[in-house]
Amino acid sequence: MFIKNCWYVAGWSSEIGQDSFLARTLVGVPVVFWRDTAGHVVAFEDRCCHRGAPLSLGRREGDHLRCMYHGLKFDRDGVCVEIPAQDRIPPNVRVRVFPIVEQHRWVWIWMGDPAKADPALIPDHHWLDDPEWRSLEGYTHYKTNYLLIADNLLDLAHLPYVHATTLGGSEDYARNPARIESLPNGVRVTRWALGIDAPPFVQRVKAYPGKVDRWNIYDFVIPGIFLMDSGMSPAGTGAPEGQRVDAAEFRGCQALTPETETSTHYFFAHPHNFAIDQPEVTASVHQSVVAAFEEDRAMISAQAASLALEPDFEMIPIRADEGLGKFRWLVAKRLEQEAAEQARQSAESAPARRKSAVQQEALTS
Repeated sequence: MFIKNCWYVAGWSSEIGQDSFLARTLVGVPVVFWRDTAGHVVAFEDRCCHRGAPLSLGRREGDHLRCMYHGLKFDRDGVCVEIPAQDRIPPNVRVRVFPIVEQHRWVWIWMGDPAKADPALIPDHHWLDDPEWRSLEGYTHYKTNYLLIADNLLDLAHLPYVHATTLGGSEDYARNPARIESLPNGVRVTRWALGIDAPPFVQRVKAYPGKVDRWNIYDFVIPGIFLMDSGMSPAGTGAPEGQRVDAAEFRGCQALTPETETSTHYFFAHPHNFAIDQPEVTASVHQSVVAAFEEDRAMISAQAASLALEPDFEMIPIRADEGLGKFRWLVAKRLEQEAAEQARQSAESAPARRKSAVQQEALTS
């Protein structure tokens, strides 16, 4: 089960061309993305309402999409406007359309009740296209449930062990406990490590001759959005008090979007605000992140395979699990609330569905 009434990252803006389709399964639903003549992104359920053929195999005709199985044509609102050899089009011949917001290089999609799709609920991620920051686009596909990846992101104590030669650095980092704060829709994690060695990925682009004070401060919010203020300054220069002297600063922007119960889309970028006129620095930072996330994927995939052999395995919690425990509790609570609301709405709409079925039978008889 997945939370539906929330904004998910569906992809990078660059993935959806003016003359092509992007087919992607999100929370178990096949979706096709395309752009209308004004360049706006449109998202249909990738399943023609006639025989279930993928609309991503169709053809764009101006602001319309034609299914190339039997020729039904739909406008950008999902309404069928043409059926070859049939003049009368029943009102229920339409495909599901999803609310879309294209913002700061990410395309966001709302998979639940369209009436609740408030763009103001999208968390701030302006660093992705802020002229004062630089980053490259990243994507990884996991063959694991998204919550295992969320667990990983909510416990960065793994950095010096999983990422010893990339993002990690000194094991002293893991010995500094994180402060966990609850948010209405997620968790805030703050971790400081004072007087440690700078991690390898920073030393490659901004060498520090001595120890540094390192911080990772991030919000992890439903459905799986990770937004982090991280960086380091020379040790003892006042970073914990807000004085970021000679700092290497980053704004990690990452998003987990479930594909199915056992697979996940992972979108990421790691904007930096130093040496922004040096593309080789941006490329180096990005490559270090890509390498680190491959390390994560190897570990999490091995973990998932191990757990699959013992479905009843009970994990033993430790102190570092506080953040992920809080987030999983929030997810379970939202799923329970949505299930109760759906059951209530289903009961209330049952008479209307029966009436519609009778009317449809009359139209087609």
